[in-house]
Amino acid sequence: MDRLEQLNARFGRGGELGFRDLAARVPVVDVRNRHAAATIALQGAQIIHWQPGGEQPVIWLSDLARFAAGSSIRGGAPVCWPWFGPHPTDTSMPSHGFARTSPWALVEADSCADGSTQLLLELEPGAGKRPGWPHATRLRSRVNVGMSLSIELVTVNEGELTVTLSQALHSYFRVGDIGTVEVLGLDGREYLDKVDEGRRKRQHGPVGIAGEVDRIYLATGPACEIRDAALGRRIHISSEGSCSTVVWNPWQAKAERLGDLGPDGYRHMLCVETANAAEDARRLGPGAQHRLRAEYRVAPL
Repeated sequence: MDRLEQLNARFGRGGELGFRDLAARVPVVDVRNRHAAATIALQGAQIIHWQPGGEQPVIWLSDLARFAAGSSIRGGAPVCWPWFGPHPTDTSMPSHGFARTSPWALVEADSCADGSTQLLLELEPGAGKRPGWPHATRLRSRVNVGMSLSIELVTVNEGELTVTLSQALHSYFRVGDIGTVEVLGLDGREYLDKVDEGRRKRQHGPVGIAGEVDRIYLATGPACEIRDAALGRRIHISSEGSCSTVVWNPWQAKAERLGDLGPDGYRHMLCVETANAAEDARRLGPGAQHRLRAEYRVAPL
């Protein structure tokens, strides 16, 4: 029995849950219930599709996304862990850590009483085995697919030393046209402007996108919202265990340099990331754990 047969035999559930390969050694699990459809790659525990019933897709995936073992996938909801952005001391390490390009194991799959589907995935501890991270830390992701989509990351320090953790749910949201989008809930917050050498600035009013944006908003609250006039909808983002929010759109020039967003992909995506970044990095003592959770809901304007 091959790997997909084993997964389908253990976790498959009629039309609700099934496994297939997107590419060689890149298996995905497809979820379909009465509320929504979703696809999660077991590489990176990365959600690459979520579409509630009666709605257009909410998660954006590039038309040029590459699916290969050990390579990052452009779009979806990547897990940035155990560091966000560049490694704090070694720039040769991969940006945003190794969780998003590593294989994960599906531990549990449950049909919930409310009609949603819940998955529990785990990245095994890698003490002494992960370049740039010689710590015994366990990471689990609990994903609930329904009319809302929730992702919860739980990090447990199983070692004997305190570790410093930064992370993000780097979710790409599909928008009708980036020029008509506003992000609410960040008014008055200070942010680090990575497009302007990390200078500290303050947000005034809604966040609009008219050029490259790469910002870490600080001391943020538990909710923000994407208002999308072109698609006539709101995407509500609620969070727990986070006091920082990242807003990112590469705009045209950087999108062309990146090469895998498609010719106008930047106009149809916006990352609003629930994070523990910059001043919001967390220190975990031996035996301590941290939960980072985001939930997404869609409503009409």
